[in-house]
Amino acid sequence: MRLVGLAVLMMTASCALTPADAMPVVTGAFGSKPVIELPVGRPAATPRLEILTMGMGPRTRPGDVVLADVEIRTWAGNRAYSSTYDVDRPVTVVFDRHVAGTWRRALVGRRAGSRVMLVGPAAKVAGPGVPAGIPAADTLVLVFDVLGGYPPDARRLGGTLPDLPSPLRQPAHVLIGGSGAQVRPGARVVAQYVHARGRGGPVVDSSAARGGPGAFVLKPGAVPAGWVEGLTGQRVGSRVAVTAPGGSIYVIDIIDMV
Repeated sequence: MRLVGLAVLMMTASCALTPADAMPVVTGAFGSKPVIELPVGRPAATPRLEILTMGMGPRTRPGDVVLADVEIRTWAGNRAYSSTYDVDRPVTVVFDRHVAGTWRRALVGRRAGSRVMLVGPAAKVAGPGVPAGIPAADTLVLVFDVLGGYPPDARRLGGTLPDLPSPLRQPAHVLIGGSGAQVRPGARVVAQYVHARGRGGPVVDSSAARGGPGAFVLKPGAVPAGWVEGLTGQRVGSRVAVTAPGGSIYVIDIIDMV
């Protein structure tokens, strides 16, 4: 009888190691695509937050636009839903655009360089709206790498093309010289921009219309044509005009390199 009782106690203890609110295990360095291992058992019914790595950079503040990489997976089957690491395009999180409160708690007040995990039902952690094809009650696992927070009007260009000299030097014309670090190919730059269809043409896109600065990886296919050549070698703090194939013009404020 004592042996039977001991076996029951061992089984009970074993079950206790995988409670309903067990969190996934995440490995990999900040800035690299995280590897996510799910525990045995059911996920928690309410959102849970865990700081995996504490960064050393400035804290993001209320009102900032937060730039981050994010990996999103489903708990069921540990299936990939979306990943900014796969497309070399960090997400720009503007908190006045119907972003879930769970994202605010995950990203505001964090130091740049932090890795944060958010786990919970899709309806509460998926950001603006539930992802297509995922029931609202299904659990998602989100891992954020916080690149930094920036005021929406940091070196703001606005929605119009500024006055430009003629002719514009190629591949880029420096309008305002910066004194920060020199931009290298493959770097992640934080920038504001205005895109117009030629000098005097209509503005077709701008970071201001998207809510503020964005983070861009300077490699072909990840940024508009002309950016890699035009921004390489420029310094943080510069305002640069880049002419793209077809005559389009981008005016870019290089705010930071992360």
